Amino acid sequence: MNAPRTGPQPSSAESLKPDSAGLRSMTGYAQAQIVENGRSLRVTIRSVNHRFLDLHLRLPGGFEPIEPRIRQIVRGRVRRGHLDVTIHFELAGPAAVSVNHEVAAAYLNAANALRKQFGIQAEPDMGAIMRLPGVIGTPAASIGEGLDAIEQVVMRCLGESLDKLDRMREQEASHLREEMRARLENVSALAQRVNTLAERARPAFARRLEVRLKDLLGESQIDPVRLALEASIAAERSDVSEELTRLDSHVHQFDLLLSSAADIGKKLDFLLQEMQREANTLLSKTPGNDQEGLEITQLALEIKSEVEKLREQVQNIE
Repeated sequence: MNAPRTGPQPSSAESLKPDSAGLRSMTGYAQAQIVENGRSLRVTIRSVNHRFLDLHLRLPGGFEPIEPRIRQIVRGRVRRGHLDVTIHFELAGPAAVSVNHEVAAAYLNAANALRKQFGIQAEPDMGAIMRLPGVIGTPAASIGEGLDAIEQVVMRCLGESLDKLDRMREQEASHLREEMRARLENVSALAQRVNTLAERARPAFARRLEVRLKDLLGESQIDPVRLALEASIAAERSDVSEELTRLDSHVHQFDLLLSSAADIGKKLDFLLQEMQREANTLLSKTPGNDQEGLEITQLALEIKSEVEKLREQVQNIE
């Protein structure tokens, strides 16, 4: 059982280091190593996308007392993603070849017992025995005796690794930002074309309505007021100006978020859901099967495709 530790505790500046402004991907890899005072420590971090922060630690035996502090620091630096944090520790120099004589003796006794039982003449291979688990290594007890000093090295190495991870994630996010802004421009251009076609379709729609009513009524006189009312109702049902206005607003907000601080992935995903909703409404309001209507349908489908591609990219944004 480990005795209560009285070593240095995490400061707020260390454990909750503020994020640097900028977009971050959830994909990254980083490694940092420190070799000093006869010890070699290496911290490796791998990160992929995940809806929440899913942190997995792999620590050497004897490091359990500092695990809560490691988790606190990582959570202060990373908001989302599946993270594998692995800490490798070994002694360097002469201390690295410390032999656990009790373990080695147990292996030798077992080997000799087998030789005697089966009548084997060959001597045990000492090289093979030295490679067996626990013969050469760092006993947990030796770590515990100097854990306070080792902890400081762990925190320095962890900080360096997290800094490298942030730089890699920011570089990845920079490429994603460029791609997403290009797709946003496509969405805006497509929406503008829809608006132009919708304006062109209104008078043509009124004419088609009049022709259809004449066909249905034959020689009967058409009340101009009733015709205007019916045309107004039908035009309102097919009016897409509100959807286009909301779509433009979502695109603008999305672009602003891309220039803001980190931790915006969920907000971007919500905006894309709203953009997809507007695209679906455009499809449902497409006015008829004439040329303008078919073109609007095609453009709305292209908008949906661009939004879906944006959603794929946003899935990797923290």
